[in-house]
Amino acid sequence: MTGSVESNIVREKLAQAVEILDEQDVDLWLLLARESDTMGDPSMPLVVGTSVTWESAFLISRAGDHVAIVGTGDVENVKQTGAWDQVLGYVEGIGAVLRDEIAKRDPNAIALNYSKDDNIADGLSHGMYLLLCDILDDTPYRERLVEAGAIPRKVRGRKSPTELARIRQAVATTERIWESTQRYIKPGVSEQDISSFMHGELEERRLGSSWDWKYCPTVTVGPNSPIGHVGPTEIAVELGQLVSIDFGVNEDEYSSDMQRTYYLLGPDETEPPAEVQRHFAIIDEAIQSAAKLIKPGVKGWEVDDVARKIFEREGLEEWRFALGHQMGRACHDGGTVLGPRWERYGDRPYGEVEKDEVYTLEIGVSVPGYGRVNLEEDIVITDDGCEFLAPPQRELIALRR
Repeated sequence: MTGSVESNIVREKLAQAVEILDEQDVDLWLLLARESDTMGDPSMPLVVGTSVTWESAFLISRAGDHVAIVGTGDVENVKQTGAWDQVLGYVEGIGAVLRDEIAKRDPNAIALNYSKDDNIADGLSHGMYLLLCDILDDTPYRERLVEAGAIPRKVRGRKSPTELARIRQAVATTERIWESTQRYIKPGVSEQDISSFMHGELEERRLGSSWDWKYCPTVTVGPNSPIGHVGPTEIAVELGQLVSIDFGVNEDEYSSDMQRTYYLLGPDETEPPAEVQRHFAIIDEAIQSAAKLIKPGVKGWEVDDVARKIFEREGLEEWRFALGHQMGRACHDGGTVLGPRWERYGDRPYGEVEKDEVYTLEIGVSVPGYGRVNLEEDIVITDDGCEFLAPPQRELIALRR
């Protein structure tokens, strides 16, 4: 990972931010941070490109005249990103220079990163907000502070060319690990064994996992395995059972997130049982139907609802999570969710899908006596639909061991 590549991402994202500020009719997006290695705003790696120590302010302007205000010890690091042309240092305090730079721009609104329902857009600490209010006290700008809302969500969601290239690479690496893992699965190996094997594949490539190492991968073997984002157990693979795996890599700071399902053929079986195949076909139909519907302008809940109606038609119990989420810098990348209109998702299911956003499509179902069928695919939104970032699993993978 080179500095020039990181600079490309920051420049691309700053350019996107200007477009989005214009769309939202907001003059200034303000990021505030301190000790950001400990309490970093999720937007900082995208539009700042480095961490900071003292109280720092990053003014991203609709007019394009961005300025970073940081402690003197951080000035050179910000300059070295190659993306910030104006970098101002201070010693005694940030207040005076921040007031001056805001006044120069006289913004109609100052967008701040706080949100009730989206962690990716909720990067401003309460303490830093109070500090800003003190700094702007007795100025007209105290009353122009607004929730950034769509700004950090859209900046993060619209993947730039460099970001998309990295995500595609992460997905390609995941495919290679799937191939190795498929050869490894056999009767007698445990969930923990499979997890350790896949961790070894990551370590060999010097890569991280897409989410918590302890349960990435999440391995589900047979009907007695715990369901959810849980660490692997000592339950062992048996013939005549399903094995499903939820796994992703983090490569060059970008993620993948995929699920694959296998069936271990019994001695007298030439194909998986009809009931297992029926459930797989339902999951496949749900994912493919969602993929056919999704395109720019469609609301997140509408995509989720397509799959939910298929489950209802087939008499299956409704699943208790969203059909899909955005993916990129993080496995769960915030923004619009392809989910039902439930309280826990807030306004996110009402968001409209946009070109160059990357989503997962994921769903699963238990098959009594056999285990679970789980599938998850990664897609990027195109002008008029979506593209699968890897060939989707359309058939149950039957293993003869």
